[in-house]
Amino acid sequence: MAEQFQSAIESSMDKTNLILKDIEQAYGWPKEQRNQSYAALRTVLHLLRDRMPVQESVEFSAQLPVVVRGIYFDGWQPQNVPIKLNRDDFLYEVRQGFPYDVAGGPQRVVQVVLDTLRRHITQGEWEDVKATMPTDLARIMP
Repeated sequence: MAEQFQSAIESSMDKTNLILKDIEQAYGWPKEQRNQSYAALRTVLHLLRDRMPVQESVEFSAQLPVVVRGIYFDGWQPQNVPIKLNRDDFLYEVRQGFPYDVAGGPQRVVQVVLDTLRRHITQGEWEDVKATMPTDLARIMP
């Protein structure tokens, strides 16, 4: 049983590192900037999560690696969702939660993280997530 647990955690860490590496590669960041890729992932995940209805949020999270799922649910208050955010509000909140100045600003951060997440989520689930977003926000989703 302990071996299964260790294997599951190692697999989740590998998948989490792959997601972070995908973000880093999109920006050309070295691994030493892992704190930036983590901050980008965490910020966008939390805003996406808080914008979705509870049931859809839970269904989406089921496809995330266990470690990323922990990041996703950290601080979640399901009684307060969905929070109404249009595209501009979403980008403003990304800027507030992501303290780094990067090329392309908050919109590029969102695009990179969403592109990365899209590659790790089934098409059907991704379409369900997009369907919960306001039109102006759904348009920037891959």
